[in-house]
Amino acid sequence: MRPPAADIDAVPDAHLDAVFAALADPTRRAIVTRLLAGDRTVSELAAPFEMSLAAVSKHLGILTRAGLVAQRREGRTKFCRLEIDSLRPAAVWMEAFGSFDAADLDTLEALFALAERLPDPDAAAPGADAGLDADLDPDADPDAAPA
Repeated sequence: MRPPAADIDAVPDAHLDAVFAALADPTRRAIVTRLLAGDRTVSELAAPFEMSLAAVSKHLGILTRAGLVAQRREGRTKFCRLEIDSLRPAAVWMEAFGSFDAADLDTLEALFALAERLPDPDAAAPGADAGLDADLDPDADPDAAPA
């Protein structure tokens, strides 16, 4: 079921832009995915990546500014938590476009198969000659016999 258009329009563009920009990076998507399992320290989040802790912290800063991650300190340790509710407006926005079910994908696949069997419209037809260009010549005599 698609959400009403009013729900889509209620989502601030700046928030959507920030969320989609933050999720555009595969490292940040991986961090969000890891946070689905629960709170993690910055060091735990950085462990699987071949980058510095400072680089991971920059990614976390982008996720935090987008409202997707909240950070808290306990002593010298910084913990990160996924703010799942911040994803809701983006999900609502995407739902407005509907979804593909298996029947839609089957139909799309059939159309691609049909398109592959059709002749190439850019290929010259057998026996075609340059005389076809005369049909497009605005100065050609319409009463003249074809060449």
